Amino acid sequence: MALDKEAWGFDHGSWGVLIKMYPNADIPMVQLSIDSTKPAAWHFEMGRKLASLRDEGIMLVASGNVVHNLRTAKWHGDSTPYPWASSFNDYVKANLEWKGPVEQHPLVNYLSHEGGSLSNPTADHFLPLLYVLGAWDGEEPITIPVDGIEMGSLSMLSVVIG
Repeated sequence: MALDKEAWGFDHGSWGVLIKMYPNADIPMVQLSIDSTKPAAWHFEMGRKLASLRDEGIMLVASGNVVHNLRTAKWHGDSTPYPWASSFNDYVKANLEWKGPVEQHPLVNYLSHEGGSLSNPTADHFLPLLYVLGAWDGEEPITIPVDGIEMGSLSMLSVVIG
C-alpha cells in the first residue's frame, strides 16, 4: 500500500463532512479507503486497531449512511421513509452499544436484518460505522446528534462516541 499524495483528491465522504466542521481546512487529514472485499468483522477489528490513535488526540471520522439506497430514493414529492429504511435505521440505533463477541455483533451481521440488504445494496456506506464502533472502549457515551431519513432511503444518522 502506498500513500497517494497527488493523483487523487479526497473523496466526497471526507471533504463533504469536514468542510462543514472545519471550513478553513486548517487541520491535517488522512483518508483511508474502504476495502469492500473484506467481511464486516474485518472492518470492526480495524476500528479496534485504530482506537489507539484517539489516545494521541487524533479524531476518527467515519462517514457514510447506515441506509443508502439511491435506486429507491424519492427524488421528487413525498419523501416519507420506506418502512424497511426506518426499521433498519432503528435497528442500528438499538445496537450501537452492543458489547458481545464481534462475530455475534448485530451490526457486524447487519445483512441478517430483513432490511439490511435493501438499506445497503453496497457495503461502502455502512462499513464506516463499524470502524467507529470498533474504536469504542465500551464505556464512553454514545450520542446521536442527528437522525432522520431523507428521500425515503438515505439515513442522516450521526453517531458520536466520547
